[in-house]
Amino acid sequence: MRKPDLDSLKKITTMYHLSMDDEELKAYQEMINESFLESYMHVDHMVEPDLPVNYKRTPGHRPTKEENPLNAWYWKTEIDHAETGKLSGKRIALKDNISVAGVPMMNGTKVLEGFIPQIDATIVSRILDEGGKIKGKAVCESLCCDCSSFTSDTGPVLNPHNTAYSAGGSSSGSAALVASGDVDMAIGCDQTGSIRMPSSWCGILGLKPSWGLVPFTGIFPVDVTLDHVGPMARTVEDIALLLEVIAGPDGLDPRQYDLQSKNYSQYLTGDTKGLRIGVVEEGFRWQISEMDVDLTVREAAESFQQCGATVESVSIPMHREGIHLSNIINTEGSTVQMFRGNALGTSWRGYHQTQLLDAFSSGMIARADDLSAAAKITILTGEYMQQAYHGRYYAKAQNLARQLKKEYDKAFQKFDVLIMPTVPYKATKLPDFDADLKEIIDLSFGVDTNTGVFDLTGHPALNVPCGATNGLPIGMMLIGRVGEEETILRAAHAFETMTHGIYEQPVGLNAQSKHS
Repeated sequence: MRKPDLDSLKKITTMYHLSMDDEELKAYQEMINESFLESYMHVDHMVEPDLPVNYKRTPGHRPTKEENPLNAWYWKTEIDHAETGKLSGKRIALKDNISVAGVPMMNGTKVLEGFIPQIDATIVSRILDEGGKIKGKAVCESLCCDCSSFTSDTGPVLNPHNTAYSAGGSSSGSAALVASGDVDMAIGCDQTGSIRMPSSWCGILGLKPSWGLVPFTGIFPVDVTLDHVGPMARTVEDIALLLEVIAGPDGLDPRQYDLQSKNYSQYLTGDTKGLRIGVVEEGFRWQISEMDVDLTVREAAESFQQCGATVESVSIPMHREGIHLSNIINTEGSTVQMFRGNALGTSWRGYHQTQLLDAFSSGMIARADDLSAAAKITILTGEYMQQAYHGRYYAKAQNLARQLKKEYDKAFQKFDVLIMPTVPYKATKLPDFDADLKEIIDLSFGVDTNTGVFDLTGHPALNVPCGATNGLPIGMMLIGRVGEEETILRAAHAFETMTHGIYEQPVGLNAQSKHS
């Protein structure tokens, strides 16, 4: 361990507005070096426990362009797994912010390139224990800071419906691989909509579970109050099956409290008899909304009456404020935990992946200039607001988020499921390689208008494909009470049965664009 010199301590006194002359500071330095670092030196020689790694795997490889036409794979590998189980025969991709021992993890950025985790995330162990075939790591956007699919340092992920268009982000590769049929299922992560947005634009199902239902242990976080991880697939049955496997407490994640996994598959009855569905008016008619998206989602919502549900409009005015709260909490939270806190931050109990902390902090020192524009504007905004206002707006937004949750819970006293568009508009074109900064930033943000609020409140939310215009999918979002994933899965299954699964079959590739 390096002991602090006087210059290092002087910088700290400036940071904390302390007034000390050299003589006083030297006295503190001597006491720190002689006694206060003793515990650090002792712990430095101790061996910390790792999480178990129970299955052999190959080192794998970076796929060739021929193997990877959508640029959606970051790394391919083969991992041993249990011979039988709920996921037997299912091919699964993992978002590349999820640790798999011995398999490279880049999280979309050169800052982390070369990092190889020593552990399996909890959900990885659970998938393998149930016979799931993990085929590799799906590309994700640079540090998950982006809502589109062009910021990963491995290049843009292409939408399988039209390769000139974005696949959505930040779980971009996961959505594209499921939609194209490369895998049956995938895992995505969601802080402002990063499971649901790409699912909407790629025409698949994607579930953000209730906050804390699925353990985040071994996954690169953004903000502990926003982090969610969940399943993506082409059928409701596969969503329910994968959720059964990955859900439930692991004793290592501070996000988890009293939610337990359920046998979600048993709730897929094909009908919605007795369900009360509310169509949230504030989720429609945004300034950025496309008329065909609003119309398609309204028609899809009304169709639930055909399988036994009642459908009514409901107004939740505070929904329109939620995006502002989400922006603040995500911007300052990720700045403090991810960038200033070297991915992990402090002040929480659970498994701390110290190898990830070391790799990311070293990478930030060496390669911060390689961060995406979305990551850079997040750092600049978040750090300015933290320094100028000392976290006041983050704290206020968290307090208001509690009120926002109450407003939705009030609606859930009358309704079992709420509905609105997942994204108010269809997939956008990928920018040209010479696009200017403003265009890049504009395309990077704003997609989460309807989705981000439910990362704040913790309610489960599911994207369900409900139509398309000009070949581009449209998504309907079903929201349920906290801990009641089975209700929205039941409703989604009824819709899927009615419509015979709009995109249950994989989609073919269109002609390659200049972005490929």
